[in-house]
Amino acid sequence: MSRPSSFTPPPGVHATPLRTERGTFAVLEAVPDTGTPRGTVLLLPGFTGSKEDFIAVLRPLAEAGHRAVAVDGRGQYESEGPREDESPYAQGELALDVLAQAEALGGGGPLHLLGHSLGGQIARAAAILDPAPFRSLTLMSSGPAEVDPVQQQKIALLSEALGFMGMGEVWDAMQAMEAPAPEEAKEAAAESHDTELEAALRRRWLMHSPAQLTATGRALTREPDRVAELRATGLPLHVVSGTVDDTWPVPLLDDMAVRLDAHRTVIKDSGHSPNTDNPGETAQALVDFWSRC
Repeated sequence: MSRPSSFTPPPGVHATPLRTERGTFAVLEAVPDTGTPRGTVLLLPGFTGSKEDFIAVLRPLAEAGHRAVAVDGRGQYESEGPREDESPYAQGELALDVLAQAEALGGGGPLHLLGHSLGGQIARAAAILDPAPFRSLTLMSSGPAEVDPVQQQKIALLSEALGFMGMGEVWDAMQAMEAPAPEEAKEAAAESHDTELEAALRRRWLMHSPAQLTATGRALTREPDRVAELRATGLPLHVVSGTVDDTWPVPLLDDMAVRLDAHRTVIKDSGHSPNTDNPGETAQALVDFWSRC
């Protein structure tokens, strides 16, 4: 689970609805202070995540001249979705949502698409379905097929729990299962413990649709390899990751980048979520890539 530094938008970042032909989605948006934007970037969060996972990169992207829009997908956090019916969360349906979001954001120059983790596989599906709206696609910590076997086991346990426990009970169980830290780490955590952030993380979890979590979790454990299909779109591609990743091993992401003939960036001092672990370097890497497209 990505842990954003805050759920409070900083100056220059605004929470707003994005109205599309497929419904309304909650977004965070930042635009350049002056001049015409160089283009728009649409940012899709990962499994259990939300638009706030990009909160630390939005202003840097806007300061570099881009209109930056991070979105809660259907059933994620502040975007509504059914809580029991899983059919609207099939990958094809979520890909159509992304295409509708792209259409609603169109008209402001080139549109760059980025997906983190699960968001990367949804973004990939959208680009394969119709690459025309996009100038480029960035896959951030998002692999070529299903997640690592250990993660598959964790997702299976979560899906089982969601079948008979409430969201609050599942959250409490997940917190209890976290590995205990060494005493020194516990003391440091206690000194810097942010009760407001912890409350916001819990609130985000409770607002997620259980059906969305179950359906997209299943998709992560069954995703086929679609590298060849994506390469055939002809889009400029970018593979970004941290130096370590417990969802898709970094060597697997390296190999995927070669197969895609994609630009490859490894963000230092970061793991599965470079956007929260090292947002400054992540934003610069994205801007550098988009400047080549």
